[in-house]
Amino acid sequence: MSKISPISGFPEFLPADRIVEQHFLDVIRETFELHGFASIETRAVEPVERLSNQGEDADKEIYGVRRLGASADDEGPGLGLHFDLTVPFARYVLENSGKLAFPFRRYQIQRVWRGERPQEGRFREFTQADIDIVGDGMLPFHYEVELPLVIADAFSKLPIPPFRIQVNNRQIPEGFYRGLGIEDVAAVLRIVDKLDKIGPDKVTQLLTATDGPGLPAETAKQVLRLAEISATDASFVEQVRALGVQHEILNEGLERLAAIMTAANDHAPGLLVADLKIARGLDYYTGTVYETQLIGHESYGSICSGGRYDSLASDGKTIYPGVGISIGVSRLLARLFSQGLVKSTRSTPTAVLVALNNEDERGDALRTAAALRQRGIPVEVAPAAAKFGKQIKFADRRGIPFVWFSTETGPEVKDIRSGEQVPADPATWTPPAQDVRPGIETPQENS
Repeated sequence: MSKISPISGFPEFLPADRIVEQHFLDVIRETFELHGFASIETRAVEPVERLSNQGEDADKEIYGVRRLGASADDEGPGLGLHFDLTVPFARYVLENSGKLAFPFRRYQIQRVWRGERPQEGRFREFTQADIDIVGDGMLPFHYEVELPLVIADAFSKLPIPPFRIQVNNRQIPEGFYRGLGIEDVAAVLRIVDKLDKIGPDKVTQLLTATDGPGLPAETAKQVLRLAEISATDASFVEQVRALGVQHEILNEGLERLAAIMTAANDHAPGLLVADLKIARGLDYYTGTVYETQLIGHESYGSICSGGRYDSLASDGKTIYPGVGISIGVSRLLARLFSQGLVKSTRSTPTAVLVALNNEDERGDALRTAAALRQRGIPVEVAPAAAKFGKQIKFADRRGIPFVWFSTETGPEVKDIRSGEQVPADPATWTPPAQDVRPGIETPQENS
């Protein structure tokens, strides 16, 4: 048998971590549904031409799909695995527009694939959880306030560190750059979007490089001055005005972001931070953009991001503008696991192990297990009729809290953590509520 080698960038959680992941997905899904979002699922592949040209080196990151037995005459992969959920969702809206009620509120939790260099929190295959609201011809700005409130609701129910949601409007840097006379706005946006990762000195080098935008040094300084502005209210407007740059697109962006900050502070003061360095690398964003950081883990980057897109979905007659946010579930969990910030209380859903005196009792044990399962208690029967001490050790290794015994005086159940053993009836006995299913622990709970 050939040696098995791991493939980097394709995470596979052990059972204990998978329990945590399932908990996170359940909470996120339930929260999205509480806010009226309907679930959809899209196919894993899209035409390569639709996936490409979305910015952020998307062309290089797309995994092409073709049959292994395809002939040499084939022109190459016409299909690619989707690298996010927004592009396939836009196609889904166009194909089903006649069957959808607008504004359409959807959530989508699926795997996506991205051919980038694996590193901490960045994978080639990972899970995203998206919400989007799409309009028919128009979409009011108040939805741009609503989406971060939904994300904050979901995160408040999860065992994660404090977080901040940073928000910007791409019209602000675009208008500012145009006011400075910059022509290649998209290139500058992509460079500035890397500011947290590579720092201001490297950004300046890229902005002034002759094989890049080639900006004059003073212009590059102005670009960085804009990126340094942040505020928890609409006071950022005056800070931008003080830089002395004028452009109508800038004025419109400032007005829209100020309205969002004011409205958000009415609902959840301090939730949003206007951060004018946020740009997002994908080219389909046209207005408000979001990024979310865990406080104390800022160097890790964003674990939840998105924005407004006005022209991604259009059939030539009608445009379907939308706004969405995506939680990088795999990315978030990778950080929590690597820092030891969260774990499950056991590695199996099983709450009770039914022990065996001998193999002749397996039928009775299966009936006991069935009676407990009918009342929602996860149960398994011991794999073999070994000594009780060995069966208890098996349960302990799995994290199963209770072992069920058949004794001469009747059935009994033992809490192997405390050693307490009491008579029990499979028709009525129930473990404590916190033991029925695996729980989620954080270091703070155990300190």
